[in-house]
Amino acid sequence: MRSSNPVFSRRGFSRDNGYAGFNTAQSPQAGGNPYAQAPTNPYATNPYAQQDTQQGAPQAPARSGVMTIDDVVSRTAITLGTVVAGAVVAWLALPVDAANIGKSYGIAIGAALIAFVLAMVQSFKRTPVPALIIGYAAFEGVFLGVISSAVTTHVSAGAVPQAVLGTMAVFAGVLIAYKTRLIRVNRRFTGFVMAAAIGFMLLMLVNLLFSAIGGGDGLGFRSGGLGILFGIIGILLGACFLALDFKQVEDGITYGAPREESWLAAFGLTMTLVWIYLEALRLISILSGND
Repeated sequence: MRSSNPVFSRRGFSRDNGYAGFNTAQSPQAGGNPYAQAPTNPYATNPYAQQDTQQGAPQAPARSGVMTIDDVVSRTAITLGTVVAGAVVAWLALPVDAANIGKSYGIAIGAALIAFVLAMVQSFKRTPVPALIIGYAAFEGVFLGVISSAVTTHVSAGAVPQAVLGTMAVFAGVLIAYKTRLIRVNRRFTGFVMAAAIGFMLLMLVNLLFSAIGGGDGLGFRSGGLGILFGIIGILLGACFLALDFKQVEDGITYGAPREESWLAAFGLTMTLVWIYLEALRLISILSGND
């Protein structure tokens, strides 16, 4: 399993194309055969990882040098803080009034392209590069700042706070559902989410193509009733991505992933939260326009 994020190519906490904690046909924790082979540790070569060799069951590492939840929280705070800082700077320095809207949009599109390239470069690297991840967060923040300012100025003054609160609510809801095992991340869940996400992105690309050729909203996936439906689907997909991210973080900690892998956790969580925020902002914009 290589990815659980909208970019589809971010490496997760796995090795040899196996999904951490689900390297066998079915994990007992996922409701499979309790007599099936226990999952193997994808970080067995990590000198800091620990495993019960008799039972094959992973144990939480007790030595330094491995990823902890504190590492994930601190790195995620850095990346999200960089996104927010970039957004604030762009909001203040790149107004979207009549005199500057073309320039501001141009810079925003350029920032989005740079962020995408940095994300792709990191996605195809086997090890995390903090400079790439922070750079992605900074340029993504510039893009979000301009888009958020445009929506606030031209659509709805309250759209941005509502989108932020909605993103936080989705995060909290998925975390609670995951911790209480209302959501069980297994191979079937992962396959369904990735198939749905690929289909969603293909539809959006087709809509963009028709929009570029014929003008307007293409097939109508970004406005009206269809826009609302696809906005809800986009948020639900983001929630599913969060569940996959939580599973990867949990497995990384359980199996003794190296500490630097916490940057990948921060990278993935940031990408997913940006996805949810943008879908929430678009949905609120459509609903505001229908009022």
